[in-house]
Parts: sequence; structure tokens; C-alpha cells
Amino acid sequence: MNRREFALTSAVSLGSPALPAFAQAPGFWTLLREGGCVVLMRHALTDPGVGDPPNFKLGECGTQRNLSAAGREQARRVGAAFLREQVKLDQVRSSAWCRCVDTAMLAFKQNTVWPPINSFFGAGGQDEQTRAVLDAVEGWQAPRNLMLVTHQVNISALTGDYLAMGEVLVTRPGAQGSKLNRLRVLARQTF
Repeated sequence: MNRREFALTSAVSLGSPALPAFAQAPGFWTLLREGGCVVLMRHALTDPGVGDPPNFKLGECGTQRNLSAAGREQARRVGAAFLREQVKLDQVRSSAWCRCVDTAMLAFKQNTVWPPINSFFGAGGQDEQTRAVLDAVEGWQAPRNLMLVTHQVNISALTGDYLAMGEVLVTRPGAQGSKLNRLRVLARQTF
């Protein structure tokens, strides 16, 4: 492995927010320009921790784990990249958690809170929420793109993949004869 490959591999495994341009997944932007994509983004970088403090309240950001300064900048970078690449998002939906709402607003300047992508970390309802999302996106078609800004647990349930904070997956439900069981990941990008 040469130095460039080692640096890229190390940056990806560490979730580096500043990957060089050559690290872009092949086809990421092309798929998005074609449309018909359901795009999953894990919220941007947060203050240290896992989950939220005990007794947090959804309506009160001061009681939750929030975006760090690096996370706010990361969200802006994501938005700038989508603008630069001229990728249109027809809808942006997020979890009700402040770190997801803030990521969506900083990156895309639009957002609708959508309860099926609220975190179920440490709670029940995983199967029902995941099924609600899969049912809602099953008929999603080009040229429209849907961005969902959510949490790791939700994205893993929907795709089977693990994402770093601020990482984005491109999926395309497509026409299928039976109900979707998972979204198939076509490309991914770290910002």
C-alpha cells in the first residue's frame, strides 16, 4: 500500500471530515443528478458522547447532545458541495433531534421534521419506524431526490450500513415486486 492509499484508508476509518477530492465514491454525484434517490445523511459532528443526557427533552436543544463547531462547519460543507454539484433535493426531512434539524438547516436551508426517522436508540419502535420509512419511499422516482437527515441506528436499520457523522449514502428504491426490506446502498460520501 502506498502513502496515498494509506492516508485515504486511515482517513476513512477515522471518519475524517476533510477527505481529499480523490476520495469521492465513483458515481455519487452522477446518481444524484439522475434523481430518484433516497439520500440518507447521519447528522454532522457533535459534542462528545453517545446518545443524549438523561432526561433530555426534544423541544429543548440545551438538554441534548448538539452539533459541535466542527459539525456546523461540516454541515455547511455538505450544503456547499450539493450546490456546487448542482444537485437538487426536492424534499429534506429530519429527525426532531436538534442535531439533525440543525444539520439539515445549515446544509440545505430547508427541513421538515418527520417522526419515522426520529432516533429509537435505547427505546422501542425500531421495526415500526423502519417499516414506515421503507413504505413511504418505495415508490420514490426520478427526477426527484429525497434527503433524510437522521441517526446511526435508523440508517443501520434501513441499510445495514454504519456511517460516520456527516457521511451521506445514496440509495434508490426502484420498482420491486415485493415490499422493500432494506434500502440498497449505491454510493457513499464523507464530507
